[in-house]
Amino acid sequence: MQLINTKKEIKSYLLSQAKTKTIGLIPTMGALHLGHMSLVKRSIGENDITLVSIFVNPTQFNNKEDLEKYPSTLDADISLLKTASDKIVVFAPSASEMYSGGITSKTYDFGGLDNVMEGEFREGHFDGVGTIVEKLLSLITPTRAYFGEKDFQQLQIIRKLVKITDLPIEIIGCPIVREANGLAMSSRNERLSKELRKEAAYIYETLQAAKQKFGTKSANFVVEWVKKQFETHPNLKLEYVKIADINQLKPVIRKNRNLKYRAFIAVYAGDVRLIDNIAL
Repeated sequence: MQLINTKKEIKSYLLSQAKTKTIGLIPTMGALHLGHMSLVKRSIGENDITLVSIFVNPTQFNNKEDLEKYPSTLDADISLLKTASDKIVVFAPSASEMYSGGITSKTYDFGGLDNVMEGEFREGHFDGVGTIVEKLLSLITPTRAYFGEKDFQQLQIIRKLVKITDLPIEIIGCPIVREANGLAMSSRNERLSKELRKEAAYIYETLQAAKQKFGTKSANFVVEWVKKQFETHPNLKLEYVKIADINQLKPVIRKNRNLKYRAFIAVYAGDVRLIDNIAL
């Protein structure tokens, strides 16, 4: 296991490798779990070199308290990565290393992908995501980069980012990994009490029921039905539920059999914000 902390060192390492070697990059904010490990294992199977970045990116947090509470578990993360391979390269820079000219975001035109759902409730979030992902992709120039579908809107925005920056990198989306009770795996789950973690399973249960209803009901009916389900769960506060096409992420008004849709949801379990989605 090789741990690298600076851009100079990572450039030196990459220059020492044969140009014919393929590189798989998994950008993370640490607090790794089995969802991250599914990306890591896929990269190991598809590339000569697997590189995991661990960096809690300050520019994508519009809530300072959320940033301060975000778990930092580098030693545990490295131990978990070693269970997959001792040849993984870990890049764990400081904020000043990644933002040497000041901790600010670039502004992107994502064609409206960033204005809905998460973009409505987290101002500037996707500019922050785009800024750090562009920095990582430009620095490492991997063959492939892997992202989980739990953050499906982010995945589509990163695909758009690669197009508008003309980076020759394949962006690969990987299926959501869930806990035994169906809760989507997330670093934020560690902040949930035992009781809330159990109760939060209701989020996925509701999405599954919504998927069934979407087969025979209108999108508006399904959205309103989901809203009513959370009215009886005082510990789970629904922030939004949307049904959108997977390419433009525009909320569906009338179903089109030529389009594919997903249901997206954000819920507060206590003070912990959780997101999830399901293909319809």
